Amino acid sequence: MENLGRRLKSLREKTRFTQEEIARMLGVRRLVITNIENGTRKITAEELYFFSKIYGLSMEELYTGEDKEKIIEKFSRKFDKLSSKSQKEVLEFIEFKRKKEEK
Repeated sequence: MENLGRRLKSLREKTRFTQEEIARMLGVRRLVITNIENGTRKITAEELYFFSKIYGLSMEELYTGEDKEKIIEKFSRKFDKLSSKSQKEVLEFIEFKRKKEEK
């Protein structure tokens, strides 16, 4: 499996961004982007969030390298194993988050 740094580098190159441009968007030095892409620096959750916004992918898609269909499939399998009460709570939480994002 491709590691996160290589995935981020590949996405950056596919979108034709430079390391300098990505660094400016994230508010960091270019060296930070170089080190993340080379795997010599860990990425923070906040940075992962910003990368996900830049590339239009979920944080999980970026982190795991799985596409959306696989993530949904995995969620569905885990959701089915929950009790009815827990499923209801998860659905209520999803609805709450959806409404919050609409604002």
